[in-house]
Amino acid sequence: MAAGHPLTTEVGLRVLEEGGSAADAAVAAMLTSCVAESVLTGIAGGGFATFYEASTGSTTCLDFFCSVPGLEATRAAAPMEPIAVSFGGVPQRYEIGASSVGVPGVPAGAGALHSRWGRLPWTQVVSPARSLARAGALLPAPHSATLASLAPAMMPGFGAQVYAPAGRLLQGGDLLYHPGLDRALSILAADGPAAFYTGPVGRQMEATVAAGGGILTPTDLSVYEVLEQPVASASLAGSTVMARPDLNDFIITLSSLPELDVMPRPARAVAVAEALRSFGTQRLGDTTNISVVDADGNACVVTLTLGIGSGVWLDGLGIHLNSMLGEGELIRPGTRPGDRMASCMCPTVVTAPDGPLLMAIGSAGATRIRTALLHTLINTLVDGDSALAAIQRPRFHVVSDLVHAEPGYPEDELEALQKAGYKIQRWDRLDHYFGGVSAVGLAGAGGDPRRGGIGRLL
Repeated sequence: MAAGHPLTTEVGLRVLEEGGSAADAAVAAMLTSCVAESVLTGIAGGGFATFYEASTGSTTCLDFFCSVPGLEATRAAAPMEPIAVSFGGVPQRYEIGASSVGVPGVPAGAGALHSRWGRLPWTQVVSPARSLARAGALLPAPHSATLASLAPAMMPGFGAQVYAPAGRLLQGGDLLYHPGLDRALSILAADGPAAFYTGPVGRQMEATVAAGGGILTPTDLSVYEVLEQPVASASLAGSTVMARPDLNDFIITLSSLPELDVMPRPARAVAVAEALRSFGTQRLGDTTNISVVDADGNACVVTLTLGIGSGVWLDGLGIHLNSMLGEGELIRPGTRPGDRMASCMCPTVVTAPDGPLLMAIGSAGATRIRTALLHTLINTLVDGDSALAAIQRPRFHVVSDLVHAEPGYPEDELEALQKAGYKIQRWDRLDHYFGGVSAVGLAGAGGDPRRGGIGRLL
């Protein structure tokens, strides 16, 4: 089990110890992440899950990302509120407010995973998150850095009570507590995901968004369903890498690489940079990831997000609504109300040439998801690193002709990149900007120190 917070990992492992499947552990962990990692995600967000079934060798991707609202709307949405957010010194413009709220998918996604592949009672997998919501969770230092970046979206309204309860932003080691979130999770445990769509939580969500000028309608919520997406694949070092076709073209990028295992490292770095520059998008944002493998060899990888948060909360429930419509490029040309938004999220499984599972892996980090996955897979499959060593190795990320490089990245490779025409921006630390990988498999388990992640084996 590997995830972006020690408590998320701990809950997933506990569910596995109780006899739960990979899906049970993933659902318990994803709901826990909505409590412990609320700077990055939330129960009113959306995501994707990739499930590998060992008995059949089949891989399935479930889409529970946010849909565009507005079905049967009787008016136009009010203007969104523009804000400026900086990730690692890279400024980005976002929009928040009630009109930025998309139809959430996390409750439905958790329910779909559990109904298809779970074996423990629903209340048992929801219970750990509910208990944690009552107690609160310690905020890791990397999450506090993200909070500082996202403060313009996190602090409006009720957010100030959650993220700055003593009049200052929470710091690493402080207690993160969401008054009312335990009540929301109690409703989820008792009434299931339907409560968030056709039940009391859904009705409150619709009324809250409408009061702020948004157009999330009862029809948007009632017709929402989890979809099954096609699975794409590519080969790396003889292994098969499988994931959904994402906005950032991870599988296409992987397919474009030459035979890396026969290349000198400097030439390999240039080939990777060229592949990263040739495909995908450059937008920033934030997410979290969970990777689980159970004793039967089944794997479940879940990536989920809240966007940066809309600044709109459900009164008495401690639920921060998503801001997905405020990230304009996620709405592709021709997208209409009821359609799914696009996403860079890419939960991935890797199998050996003869079929067995090698790794369950995913990453947080929006457009840096592809970068983080690519580096980690090369480090494990080509170089033979353990999962943790592969994740800890310095990375570079490409934005046009600029290479952002973490400290410790080999100088001969950076020199080769410069000779190939790239400019180098050297960072002074391993940073959450470079993604947050969680990986479990034959190479062990690893969480990303850049985001306070941890991986453990039973």
